[in-house]
Amino acid sequence: MNFGEFIKEKRLQKRLSLRNFCELCVLDPSNWSKIERSRLPLTLDRGKLEEIASILDLKAGSEDWQKFFDLVTIAKGIIPEYVYSDEEVLEALPIFFRTASGEKPNKQELEKIITLIKQR
Repeated sequence: MNFGEFIKEKRLQKRLSLRNFCELCVLDPSNWSKIERSRLPLTLDRGKLEEIASILDLKAGSEDWQKFFDLVTIAKGIIPEYVYSDEEVLEALPIFFRTASGEKPNKQELEKIITLIKQR
C-alpha cells in the first residue's frame, strides 16, 4: 500500500468526500486527488502532515500514525532519520536494497540482515 492508497482509505473510513477533506485541510481538491492517485509528488511539510493525520484521527504514536509517516518518507523518496542514526542499519541498507530488487545476498550478507532484524 502506498501513501495515496492509505490516505484515501482513511479518508473514506471517516466518510469524508475528497472535497470535504480538502476543505478541512485547506488543500486544492484537484492536486490532492493527484496525490491520492500517485500522479503528483507529496511536498507537504511536517506541520501540514500532522494536521492531516489529526483530521483523520490518527493518534500520535499509534500504529496508523507510524504507518502514515513511514509512507510519507517513502512517497517523498527519503530515508527516515532513525535509519541514519543507526550506523549498523545504515551499513546494511545496500544489502537490503539489492535483496529487495531480486539479487540474492551471499550467506554472510543474509546473516547480517537476519541479525539486524532480530536485534530490532
